[in-house]
Amino acid sequence: MVNFIWDNIFKRSERGRDLLHILGENYLFETLTKAELKFVKEMVHVRNYRPGEVVFRQGEIGVGMYLIASGSIDILVEDIPADKPEKQTVFVTRLGVGDFFGELSLVEENGRRTATAVTSVETTLIGFFKPDLIEIVERNPSTGVKIVTRLAEVLGKRLKETTVKVTELKREMRRQMEKP
Repeated sequence: MVNFIWDNIFKRSERGRDLLHILGENYLFETLTKAELKFVKEMVHVRNYRPGEVVFRQGEIGVGMYLIASGSIDILVEDIPADKPEKQTVFVTRLGVGDFFGELSLVEENGRRTATAVTSVETTLIGFFKPDLIEIVERNPSTGVKIVTRLAEVLGKRLKETTVKVTELKREMRRQMEKP
């Protein structure tokens, strides 16, 4: 299973579930002051989803990230196996309360989603979109810098994990090809 990329290594414990606490416990926002968190709280979008509802589909243009306030999200990818002509949906991982996903779209220009996100149960998501981030940077640059710095750390860590995994897979492939 390839869930190393989607695992949330930045997840915090599940103390107090109100919006301000959820934001404050999230890795991207945990360095913000209470006043800055209240400012961000006014920018985010909360939405409830029914079980089986698609949050976004692989290949769509990404516009923002999501934090899971309650419920869970299944991450799926469409794969076309070499030996079969039709697409196959592959389960990657299940994300839970406190996890976040889709953060790459905050920095990409017209980037495409690399997976599909579907609710597995009733779920409440907090959406934080690129226009929200831009508005924060413009209206309160010091708050924006804190968020962007943390975002860069998350993306850097995910890239590092991906590089390690790709290197391991290449080594394994070489070993398999060298076997008599």
